Amino acid sequence: IRTIAEVLNRALRGGLNNSGTVTLPASAASTTLTDARIGYDSAVHLVPTTANAAAEIGNGTLYIAESGRVNGSVVITHANNAGADRTFRFAIEG
Repeated sequence: IRTIAEVLNRALRGGLNNSGTVTLPASAASTTLTDARIGYDSAVHLVPTTANAAAEIGNGTLYIAESGRVNGSVVITHANNAGADRTFRFAIEG
């Protein structure tokens, strides 16, 4: 019972173990995010942590297409440019 209580308390404090980081590579138009916690129906939320990552969201070319979803990974489509510091935190839901 103690272990269950510890796990539940950690979850209530936001410790859901469903996040990570991803950096979009330079000179590529897509990035495969591989994580065993991703399911076909999962929502992957991206939060920019750099100015260039925020600009990537602002230019409207960042998305995860339904055709790029499989259990264990998603393909992130993005602009093909020389920026190497487009880093995001991600959270997996579902």
